[in-house]
Amino acid sequence: MKLPENTLIAYEKLTKYLLLPKEDDDKSLWLARAGYISENWKLLENDLRTQILPRDARPIENTKYGQRYEIRGKITGPNGKILSIRTIWMTETATGITKFITLFPDRRRKDDLQII
Repeated sequence: MKLPENTLIAYEKLTKYLLLPKEDDDKSLWLARAGYISENWKLLENDLRTQILPRDARPIENTKYGQRYEIRGKITGPNGKILSIRTIWMTETATGITKFITLFPDRRRKDDLQII
């Protein structure tokens, strides 16, 4: 199934979580390998929206907060580097709004494991 085109991708999720260096569960260094940094967060948002969101979503978990989905795919960063990613999305039960939750390396793809 396809998720809605108007799916919410929160600015804070990109700038204060994924692209912000952290001690634990840091994804910023991995994303920086493809050219994604906090100053160009809009590129990451656009690439998620155009390269990943149009792909088929697979339901993975139904919680009291909503239905979660997974979309796996490759994303080409601003510097041309391709990353294999696994993304998580959720359609909220209370509001019906679909939103981006997180992304991480797709560990099924061995070609990206060396850059984590």
